[in-house]
Amino acid sequence: MGKTTICQLLKNKLPRSVFLDGDWCWDSHPFQVTEETKTMVMDNICYLLNNFIHCSAYEHVIFCWVLHEQHIIDQILSNLDVTGCLVKNISLVCDPDTLRRRLLADVEQGLRREDVVTRSLQRLPFYNSLDTIRIDVSHITAKQAAQQLCKL
Repeated sequence: MGKTTICQLLKNKLPRSVFLDGDWCWDSHPFQVTEETKTMVMDNICYLLNNFIHCSAYEHVIFCWVLHEQHIIDQILSNLDVTGCLVKNISLVCDPDTLRRRLLADVEQGLRREDVVTRSLQRLPFYNSLDTIRIDVSHITAKQAAQQLCKL
């Protein structure tokens, strides 16, 4: 979808902004998904987001991650001190062909493994049931998506 690219652009458009990509909170080798690592990444994300929220240097806290299930969003929000904050939950979505094309381009560059395509396509319908604002990025650039997010 271009989440990281779009959020980096948004960070530079909004005043006093900080950006956290959830993937950074468990960037490891070998990458392991266990109950322990899933708990750790949630703890890491909430710790960093709370620190950003409480830091007077920042007015905007931007967070992205693959959030395809409402309970994950709810779990993160329930562990944040958002008193006095305006929280916007936004899902970047695109059509299956666009998603496949973008992911395969990353696979060809060696940035991702090919199994990401199947997993991502399977998750795509889940976004329709989320309590989020959806922005279709199928036919717009990252810069245009960041501009739309800025308006929100």
